Amino acid sequence: MKARVLALASAAAVALSGLAAFGAHAALETGVAAPDFTAQAYLAGKPFTFNLNAALKKGPVVVYFFPAAYTPGCQIEAHLFAEAADQFKAKNATIIGVTAGKTEELQKFSEDTLYCSGKFPMALDKDLAIAKSYQSAMAERPLSNRISYVIGKDHKVALAYSNANPNDHVTQTMAAVTKLSK
Repeated sequence: MKARVLALASAAAVALSGLAAFGAHAALETGVAAPDFTAQAYLAGKPFTFNLNAALKKGPVVVYFFPAAYTPGCQIEAHLFAEAADQFKAKNATIIGVTAGKTEELQKFSEDTLYCSGKFPMALDKDLAIAKSYQSAMAERPLSNRISYVIGKDHKVALAYSNANPNDHVTQTMAAVTKLSK
């Protein structure tokens, strides 16, 4: 038991130390038009092309940027979004994770039952074009910052939530989606 607690504490320390590297960053302002994008994506390991415009026809879209697949904070965030996926779907909201990091592992990450569980798509952003258009590219590294957006059916940013801690992104985006669905 003590060894398990020490292992969990160690894992938490590693995750938190990684968070310190990702400071606060700018984000698109609420009310501005969200940049449209089309990207190669995976859902449950199956490739397809994701298009924001098409997704917005069904309802709001949660676009969450994360640094890289299979890193501690990103694993937490993906798992939390997967757990809440049915609640978002009940509000006609689409979730899409976007990253430039470890893109060669994204297909597997999208279906991994510990993380995404095939519940929502993951998009590749190899050249950071999407992240740059959403002001989510890290200046010092070729990765995305941890920023979540909620885009309304009107194509406008309803929420821009920038926080290195992965734990609150689902709560914040669900609140914004709920507000849009009223």
